[in-house]
Amino acid sequence: MIKTIRTWIIPLVALVAMGMTFVGGGGKSHSDIIQGPFERPQDVTKRCLECHEDVADDFIHTRHWNWSGDAFDVPGHGLMKIGKINLINNYCIAFPSNYARCTSCHPGYGWKDGSFDFSNTENIDCLVCHEQTGKYKKTPTGAGMPAAGTDLLASAKSVGPTTKTNCGACHFNGGGGTGIKHGDMDSSLLSADKNLDVHMGGLGFECTACHTTVSHKISGASHGSMAEGVNHISCADCHDNDQKPIHKNAKITAHLDHVACETCHIPAFARKMPTKIYWDWSTAGMKENEKGADGLETYSKMKGDFKWASNVIPDYQWYSGSAAYYLPGDKLDDTSDVVLLNRLNGNLNDSKAKIYPFKVMEGRQIYDTENRYMIIPKLFGEGGYWKTYDWNAASQLGMKEVDLDYSGSFGFIETRMFWPINHMVAPKENALKCEDCHGPGANRLNWKALGYKGDPANYGGRKL
Repeated sequence: MIKTIRTWIIPLVALVAMGMTFVGGGGKSHSDIIQGPFERPQDVTKRCLECHEDVADDFIHTRHWNWSGDAFDVPGHGLMKIGKINLINNYCIAFPSNYARCTSCHPGYGWKDGSFDFSNTENIDCLVCHEQTGKYKKTPTGAGMPAAGTDLLASAKSVGPTTKTNCGACHFNGGGGTGIKHGDMDSSLLSADKNLDVHMGGLGFECTACHTTVSHKISGASHGSMAEGVNHISCADCHDNDQKPIHKNAKITAHLDHVACETCHIPAFARKMPTKIYWDWSTAGMKENEKGADGLETYSKMKGDFKWASNVIPDYQWYSGSAAYYLPGDKLDDTSDVVLLNRLNGNLNDSKAKIYPFKVMEGRQIYDTENRYMIIPKLFGEGGYWKTYDWNAASQLGMKEVDLDYSGSFGFIETRMFWPINHMVAPKENALKCEDCHGPGANRLNWKALGYKGDPANYGGRKL
């Protein structure tokens, strides 16, 4: 099905990139159809649904709307849904109790607390994904509401197919700024050339060329999908070696069963803009903000110490398409050890696993020393840490929101998290060569950590 869709979606995306105008309503553009004024953004949504009446029911069942996937059996927890709504990371830690700040990137209006009505379709934000003026902005602390002064009518008249500008408004700025969270997605992709990304820059692809969409369900495995092991897309969806050999070299072709395309074709990420690689919350509240010589913030009173990196060589791990996540309330076996917030599934002997590239994010964050589990602190809003600089009060409020006990005793613990690297695909001439991974002096891959006794080119093992 995916390959069939791609036979027409990629030429379609190319036409969008060349400026083709899409129209609706019997050949008229939305500029002709939409009349205002609109007092509230919900009024725009009501107008959209007059013509696109089936979209609302589709959209409220998507991962983008619910910030979680389908319920599945989670070891130790039973049947549950997993997603941004309940995962812990080592950036701004977690969503619960921090609603209005986090939901500035929710495609809806008014998710300011746990009482948000997901069935109310008038709160769907059609504009954030479809408006094309480039001037539509959400208030960073406004629970998804548009910024004051936003011209709703102009945005509504401009709507069209989603572009990377729409997607990037949230996905390029995860963690509070461009490139902070992902490393392979930042605002440099908006003006990428082929050397930065052969798809977006070289071929003019929009995100939906690969992230195909049916009934507003967008393909591509975020962390919630990784927990379930579903919703994946692959380079092989277009570059199908079974139908036509991708490489002339038989030895390279032999790698395809065990090495992901991204491993060789994304030799480094954060190639234009730096990405955050370490965040120490334990030092927050101690002094005033500091910046390095490059202008990057290295210390924030609200958030602690940071480390950044550019042109980063990925970390390479076996990965079979799913991961086990630390979930709120999970006991820490050893509080002297690093907490893995997501454990990638796959190993040398797993026939479904391949070696994939990842960004490793490390941090130091708060945990309950008596209950021996991670704390979800309230950071934003009344009583939050960013107002009081009081970890006890912030911990009490945050843990109450997720119905977990807080002992009143906290400490800080090292954490690690793996973030998939799938973008910033380099031209083929810049892909890794044999000597980058094999032979004397090659140290890109840690063969022993991958389960080998040494370089398999020299010592045998599972053939690559």
